[in-house]
Amino acid sequence: MFVISANIMNFKPVLMMTLAPIALFAYNRLWHLQQTVEALQLNEFAGESDLYVFSDGAKLDQDDDAVAAVRNYLVAVRGFKSVVICKREKNIGLAHNIISGVREICNLHDRVIVMEDDLVTSPFFLKYMNEALDLYETTAEVISIHGYIYPLKEEIPESFLLRGADCWGWATWKRGWILFEPDALLLLTELERQNLCKEFDFNGSFPYTKMLRDQIAGKNNSWAIRWYASAFLQKKLTLYPGRSLVHNIGNDASGTHSMDSKQFDVLPVGRSISLVRLAPVENLSARHKVERYFRQVQGAPHQSYLSKILSIARTLCRRPFYN
Repeated sequence: MFVISANIMNFKPVLMMTLAPIALFAYNRLWHLQQTVEALQLNEFAGESDLYVFSDGAKLDQDDDAVAAVRNYLVAVRGFKSVVICKREKNIGLAHNIISGVREICNLHDRVIVMEDDLVTSPFFLKYMNEALDLYETTAEVISIHGYIYPLKEEIPESFLLRGADCWGWATWKRGWILFEPDALLLLTELERQNLCKEFDFNGSFPYTKMLRDQIAGKNNSWAIRWYASAFLQKKLTLYPGRSLVHNIGNDASGTHSMDSKQFDVLPVGRSISLVRLAPVENLSARHKVERYFRQVQGAPHQSYLSKILSIARTLCRRPFYN
């Protein structure tokens, strides 16, 4: 990995930093949403950031009360520069909600920080996101910024770039989201044509291609696998932090891809990430460490390879339980 030395030109003064709006996607989980919002409120730049909440409508009559409780809570949310609540009149599902919501905000503001209602962030999350968005704004090779990193035991840099895109607390620009391809069949066809499936699957260590096939077959409706594939095929990069700024609290019986698993649990770090502008090339050392992590998880005892890895895949590439 090559690093261009940091200097004052790499950074904008805080007062000149362009603060991205936050797009938060919610459905019917009040407690999880509260944890997400309260963590964001503790962030340094929350009071200067616009918050847009996309509240999906109930699919089942039995969800009416839970959706209403979420919306009643949102009306009272404070601590941000502004709070705009977009109430979907009917259930459109997580994938459609995110795809359309991100597009709407990018059209309005040219950049966006994307959150779901089960992601608890570090107080330094917004600082990292906004600094990185400014730092890589004109770096065409970088498509997005990510706030979560797996609980790797191996040492990794303070920040690094990987090919593709990710989905647990992330940000992009309009120039990035315009590359999103919703047609999974088109994406799979191109991966196969270029003989990239093994690389797409982190050298066969993670079943991303299977997730894409399942999306085509209607077994999931994951926007995330299509976002990853879109970025991967365009040879775009995502910036990751060396320590996670996001903790997913949704791996329980309440939510999408619910599973009782602690393998992705990592508490958000209590200090900021120091950013320097990296040369726009993938950090192959970090990629190999992520691959080894996937293989280690596969080898965990008391669960077969197939059930373990598919459990992980369902968690990372969400299929809405209400869609």
